[in-house]
Amino acid sequence: MKIRNRIALQFSLIVASILLVFSFIIYLTSAAYAREDFYDRLKSKARTTARFLVMVSEVDQKLLKIIDRNTLTALYDEKVLVFDEKNRLIYASVDDQVIHYQKQLLDEVRQQKDVETWSDQNQLVGILFEESGRKLVVLASAYDLFGRNKQLNLGITLVWGLIFGIGITVGLGIFFAGQSLQPIDQINRQISTITARNLQQRLDEGDRKDEIDQLAVNFNVVLGRLEQAFEQQRSFVSHASHELRTPLAALKSEIQLGLLRRFSPEEYQEILNNLLSDTDRLINLTNSLLFLARTLENLTQMPLVPVRMEEVVLMAKDELISAKPEYRIEFDYENLPDSENETMVSGNEELLKRVLQNLLDNACKYSTDRTARIRIGTDRKFCRVSIEDRGIGMAPEEMERAFEPFYRSPKAVGFEGFGIGLPICQRIVELHQGRITVESRLHEGSRFTVWLAHL
Repeated sequence: MKIRNRIALQFSLIVASILLVFSFIIYLTSAAYAREDFYDRLKSKARTTARFLVMVSEVDQKLLKIIDRNTLTALYDEKVLVFDEKNRLIYASVDDQVIHYQKQLLDEVRQQKDVETWSDQNQLVGILFEESGRKLVVLASAYDLFGRNKQLNLGITLVWGLIFGIGITVGLGIFFAGQSLQPIDQINRQISTITARNLQQRLDEGDRKDEIDQLAVNFNVVLGRLEQAFEQQRSFVSHASHELRTPLAALKSEIQLGLLRRFSPEEYQEILNNLLSDTDRLINLTNSLLFLARTLENLTQMPLVPVRMEEVVLMAKDELISAKPEYRIEFDYENLPDSENETMVSGNEELLKRVLQNLLDNACKYSTDRTARIRIGTDRKFCRVSIEDRGIGMAPEEMERAFEPFYRSPKAVGFEGFGIGLPICQRIVELHQGRITVESRLHEGSRFTVWLAHL
């Protein structure tokens, strides 16, 4: 069922339930009021008849019957019976009908002095009339023809009003639900036209005041992220293909050269060394690509434990110096921590060590003196690790692209690398809910700073 029809149905059920309850209450209230009013009229008739019979000596039974038949207030199928203390019928307003009554009713009237009940379809009241030392029981019954007709007309009016009210509610519910959901229909039509080839298309955001406009705004944000992800994927595949093609082409060339003619053992040795070098380059590139892809996984899949950053810095420094003894790394604090927890972060030790090794390796590699300076600073929220060099530096436009996969500055062409290290560092830091920033001046050096929230 469509949302429009569901909303109209729910709205109609609610209104119909309210109308039904109110109609039922009105009908019952009107019926109760009419019934009590008719009982009061019967009681008044019974008292009047008893007074005429007891208190007015000039009125005998025959005259009283004539008065009962011809009074303007006579009721439909009216009967009035008067009984003395011995339950003897001393007066009946009708002579041509058989009157049925029960002795138990007379006893009940004497006990309660006022009884309201039914006699077939007629309403019946019984009162105890005490006057001049006499205790008479008066029974009066009649059929409320006017009240029944009035109640029937009210019921018919309420039923038709309920039918028309529900019908109007259903129609208006469908109309207004359609009007309210029309922007969603427009959004659905616009979404159906968006494909992988036109992700730059955006939805109409209206005035951004209601929930539907906010839905369009949020969807446009998702489209922007999706477009960016597609662009990154296309760029990644393009650059990866290009980088993989270079060592593969070199391998093919060396193999073709080895098959071209016979060479001396020394020449074959040189060819094999070139093949080994290109193979190592291909393996390193493949490992970097795999590592970059793995860092895109969810943070919840990565074990996080308390890690002390000084220890990670020292391990990264020692391993890098061991692999490349020509490098020099200077380590110090920007400020002394106020507590031992200020250099403690929640993270993965191996991944953080990989970040620092990449940054230290770049700092030493691009510096003429092969020296990097690493500093640890803290504040109330963050632990900062800064790696600074005095190398080739970067221009402002190069800093903006520093973390793009496979991007390399034109001045870095002569240095070993694939342009994957910084994107890997950024990904790892983001997985730790931190950030990495860069400051650089051309021909003066660069400083990369890793910001991580401490415990």
